[in-house]
Amino acid sequence: MRLRQRDSTTCGPSVAVVAGALLDPAYRARLTDSPRSWFDDEQLRVHTEVNRVWPRMLGTTPMGIARAVTTRTEVRGVRYRWRLFRGRRDRLTDVLAAVSEGSPVAMLVGRFIPRHWVLIVEVDGSKLRCYEPTSGEVRPADVAAVRGSRLTGLGYPRPFAFVLPSRKSSRKAATRSATSRS
Repeated sequence: MRLRQRDSTTCGPSVAVVAGALLDPAYRARLTDSPRSWFDDEQLRVHTEVNRVWPRMLGTTPMGIARAVTTRTEVRGVRYRWRLFRGRRDRLTDVLAAVSEGSPVAMLVGRFIPRHWVLIVEVDGSKLRCYEPTSGEVRPADVAAVRGSRLTGLGYPRPFAFVLPSRKSSRKAATRSATSRS
């Protein structure tokens, strides 16, 4: 599916909808079983829901993306949070671990200011696969390029923030899952 953002300010809601579809099978079914217009309408619904105070023309805040993705995961006890990119010293350990465990991570990128949301959906060694909503494509990125603020193919070179599962809720969900299997 070529899931493209509906306008110039809905990259964040597009990322939130795709993340929700990856995390919630019922939500995924609504996306895959509906006409393309459902995705466009859902972007607008999410944008309105998470940007009640923040002007929508300025995009979506990291807090808004965390809230939107959490609505798809809180049933399993997982809450998403946001954190700033720490520059070259950022090991990205939490980001890589979350994606490796099957949780997509939203990444806010820009040049001098934060401008665009993408979604990290897969990690394979030093390679990432990122959903890029203006094209609707999944594009490659190197972990070293993220750390060095030299991203290409994702619209902008520099990460500013990540939206990922909180460590506390990830541990609780893992414990709950292990307990239910016993």
